[in-house]
This record gives sequence, structure tokens and C-alpha cells, in this order.
Amino acid sequence: MVGRRGLIAGAAGLGMAGLARGAAAQAAWPDRPLRWIVGYPPGGASDAFARLIAAQMGPRLGQNVVVENRPGGGAVLASEIVARAPADGYTWMHVDNGILTYNPALYARLPYDPDRDFTGVGFIGRFPLFIVVRPNDPVRDFAGLLAASRTRAPTYGTPAVASPHHLAMELVKRRTGLAAEHVPYRGGPAAMQDLLAGNVDVVVIDTATGTPFIRDGRVRALCVMSEARSALFPDVPTLRDLGHDAVAYGWQGMSVPTGTPTPVIARLAEEMIRAMTSPELARRLADLGIEYQPWTPAQFNAFVAQENAIWRPLIRDLGIRLDS
Repeated sequence: MVGRRGLIAGAAGLGMAGLARGAAAQAAWPDRPLRWIVGYPPGGASDAFARLIAAQMGPRLGQNVVVENRPGGGAVLASEIVARAPADGYTWMHVDNGILTYNPALYARLPYDPDRDFTGVGFIGRFPLFIVVRPNDPVRDFAGLLAASRTRAPTYGTPAVASPHHLAMELVKRRTGLAAEHVPYRGGPAAMQDLLAGNVDVVVIDTATGTPFIRDGRVRALCVMSEARSALFPDVPTLRDLGHDAVAYGWQGMSVPTGTPTPVIARLAEEMIRAMTSPELARRLADLGIEYQPWTPAQFNAFVAQENAIWRPLIRDLGIRLDS
């Protein structure tokens, strides 16, 4: 018969064995391929950056990183897949304004809660947004656009309803008094082509898509909505330079399911920063005018919370819904 002391010793032994197994499992992470879920089709900016970063992180983690494109419904499908995945560090989510900030205000029913189901790993970058017109447009600057809009509201194109571009322009309208009518397109390139064809007056475009058009003089940038002027186009004023408090970006990052072990998140964050600051990625960001900061997971989460406080009330006030 085992005495009380023997039971305690046995229980302690089991506990120590369990801790040892847990520590060994954590030390072995990752011991199989990793998945990076992207809620958009192949070929876009999100897909391109996921693949570039994955190619840097995989060898250092000692495993393949498989990028899976799961487009559909504002990346809701992809978000649900990751939200329901085990919180073990093997499933990553490519996140952006829409997935983490906009969707809770755009949909009455979501199969995931970004505030509860995801936690940040790292930042990919902020994409400055430009307001552009055709080079031969009589409007020469933002003040001219504002003045002209009092006589006739121009049409403005964006890549989609509830895109960062659309919501940014609605913020600009509220904070400057600009009048303008939204014309949504299926992607930024389509909006730019219609601008050049004379079918829309103005386009709000991100730096990744708009840079070649601005650089080659095919469009004139009236302003940029970032906090500071673009390094690529230092002659283009910010709205703050012009006396208007309107700042907006498109942005991307990486998150994992809430509950993922802290040491795993820390390792992912370390490798992500290493990848983002590699010569190849740094050069790509600079060429496209994308702003990067090596934020920790806590800093990225704090940034998202700040974004939520600005954009969710605006979306609700505008009455934009994508599931009604």
C-alpha cells in the first residue's frame, strides 16, 4: 500500500514529467511545416509580401512556410480558418486594416472576433495614400480641388467599397469640407486606368500601385495622407502640411491565434523583424515608398487598438455594411 508521502512524490514526479514534456515540445518547435494564410488571391501586394517574408523566415526556422491563398468575403473565410486553428504557432494570419479593424463594424455577424481571437506578431508596413488627378486637370493642388468641389462634386475612384482608400477619403471629406462622390472599382489598377481614360475625376491610390504612375508623370499627386512626406515624392505635401488633420494608411502585418505560447510569438517576431530588415525586403519597401517600423508584438497590438478607435466609429457613422 502506497503511503501519503509516496502519493505526493508520485504526483510531483508526474508533474515534473509533464513540465519536461512541455518544455521539450516547445524547444522542438517548429517540427513540421508552417502555414501562412492570406485572404486574397495570388499576385496582389498581400500575397507578394507574404511570400517574400516566408522565404526569409522559413530557412531560419528550419521548416517550409507554405503560403495558402484563401480569398473570399473581405478575408473573412481566411480569418475564420486561423481563428479556429490550434494556438501552437503553426498557423499564421496575414492581417490588414480590413481584417483587424474594419470588419467588426462592416459585418453584423462575423465568424471570428479579431479582438479576442488574434494577437499580433509583427508589422509589415504602412502604405501611404495619395490623392491624384490627370496631369492636364485644371485642378493644380488640393486647395483647388476643395474649391472646385463647392461648385461640382468630383467623382473619386478607389479599389473597393470599405477599402482603406475609400474610408480615408471619407475621413478627408469630413475634416476638410471636400465634396466628392465615391466610385468603387475592382482593384487599384482598374481605378487608375479609368482615371487616365477620363471616366473618373480623382483616384485615391496607395504607394505600391500608384508609384509608377506618379513617377512617370501619368498622374499628378495633389497630396499624401501620411504623417510625413513620402521619401519618393518629397514635393507632394501632406494634408497636415496644408492645415488639415487627416492621416490614413493602408497597412499589413502578421497575427496568430490568441493563446499561442509567448516564447513562440517572441521567436516569430524576432525572425520577422530580421526578414523585414534584410537588404532584399528593405530595398523592396524603399522602392515602393512603404513605411516600416520594427514593432514588437505589444507595439503592433497597441497600433491596432489606436486604429480601431478611429475607424470603427467612422464606419458605423457612415452606415457602411457589407452583409446587409
